[in-house]
Amino acid sequence: MAAEVQVGRVEAIMRKLETALLDGTYGANARLPSERVLAAQFEVSRNTIREALQRMAARGLLRTRPGAGVFVTDQLRTGTVSPWRQLVADHPAVRADVLEFRRVLEGATAFFAAQRADSAERARIRTELDALAAARAAGDTRAEAAADARLHEAIALASHNSLFLHLHNSVIVMLREHITQSGNSLRSLDVGVADQLLDQHRALCEAICTGQAEAARAAMQDHIDFVAARIKLV
Repeated sequence: MAAEVQVGRVEAIMRKLETALLDGTYGANARLPSERVLAAQFEVSRNTIREALQRMAARGLLRTRPGAGVFVTDQLRTGTVSPWRQLVADHPAVRADVLEFRRVLEGATAFFAAQRADSAERARIRTELDALAAARAAGDTRAEAAADARLHEAIALASHNSLFLHLHNSVIVMLREHITQSGNSLRSLDVGVADQLLDQHRALCEAICTGQAEAARAAMQDHIDFVAARIKLV
C-alpha cells in the first residue's frame, strides 16, 4: 500500500512539472529549482521529487548537468520543425505557407493574450516593444529583427493556451528565422516600411495591453497581411 501511495505521489508531481513545461513556466533550457525547493513547493519528500525528475529525464524532457542542476530539454520544440526549417530556407515560395500559418496561429494568440495576459506579461510585451523601437531608432536591423521575434514569443506566452504555446515553440526556430528573413528583406525596401512595421507592432501591443481581444487579433492579422503583400516585392 505504501508503495502504491509513493507511485501516486510521483505521478502527481510529474503531471505538475509537465504542466509547467507546457505552459511555459519552465521553457527550453531553463534550470529547474533544486530538489529541496521543489519538495517544499509541492509538500513532498525529496525522494519523491528525485524519482519524478528521473522519470522525466528518461522520457527526454529533462537532463542533468553534474554540478549545475536539472534543465529542461528542447524536446517539446522539436518534431514539427524539420523538414520545414530547411524547406523555408531552400524554397522562398514556402514563405506564403508560413505566413498563412502565422496569420491563423498568431492571430489567435494575440486574441487570447489580450484576454489573459497578467501584469508581468503585459510589462514584458511593453519591454520588447520598447526594445524594438530603440533598435529602429538606432538603425540596427539585426537587433530590430531579434526584438520582433521576442515580442511575438511574449505574446504567445501571454495567451495562456498550452497547445498554442506548444505549436508556437515547436516551430519557433523556423518562425524566428522567417521573421528575421522577411523583416530584414522588407526593411531593405525603403525606410518607410520599417516605420510602418513598428507602428503595426505598437497598435498590436496597445490592443493586447488594454484587453481588446478582437482588436488584437485584427492588428496581428493586418500585420501578417502587410508582410505577405510586401514580401512579394522582394
